[in-house]
Parts: sequence; structure tokens; C-alpha cells
Amino acid sequence: QVHLVESGGGLVQAGGSLRLSCVTSGRTFSSYDVGWFRQPPGKEREFVAAINYNGGRTSNADSVKGRFTISRDFAENTVYLQMNSLRPEDTAVYYCAAAFRSGHYDYWGQGTQVTVSS
Repeated sequence: QVHLVESGGGLVQAGGSLRLSCVTSGRTFSSYDVGWFRQPPGKEREFVAAINYNGGRTSNADSVKGRFTISRDFAENTVYLQMNSLRPEDTAVYYCAAAFRSGHYDYWGQGTQVTVSS
């Protein structure tokens, strides 16, 4: 079992930045991949970024490449999503999730709201 808690969301103007945090507990932090996903209003949930269990590999959705950076802090059992150059279309509830098998995200946080005003 992995427990994940997101924080850091809020209201920001277009062009601004936010850093989301995903604090995890339960299983050994270095034993699972972590991904960030988002669900815009009225739309399906979509992949944003992921980092593998040892932090050696990351991936990003095309829509956020060059703007968002995912990282993990093994001392704090925390995964971060640094979001720069935010756009109104980044408005969504952002979720982090844990996967013990690549691509199989079985544990999810409760989400944090990000709103970008134009």
C-alpha cells in the first residue's frame, strides 16, 4: 500500500509558475515509479509526467515538454512537479500516482487544483 498526498496547487496568472508536491508513505520510496496526471474541467484524465523508481528516467507529455519538470527527493519521499510558463489550458486537478509495474498506476492521491487565469 502507498499513500500519496498532493499539495501546492492554486491560482496563478498565465506565464507564472507553481511547484506541486506529492508526499508518499507506506512502501519503500525507491521501489515504485511515480506519475503526475491531470483532469481538466469536463475532460478525461491525461498523463503529464513520470519518473522511474530510481529517478534515472523521466518522461513528459508533449503538451508540457520544456515547461514542466518532474523530480524526486529520496530524503523526503516526495515527488515534485515544477510547472513554468503556465497556460490557461493547464487548468486542471492534478493527481500523483504510484506504479510498481511500469505503466500500472494502482495508488492515487486525492488531487490538487491548479487554475491558470488569462
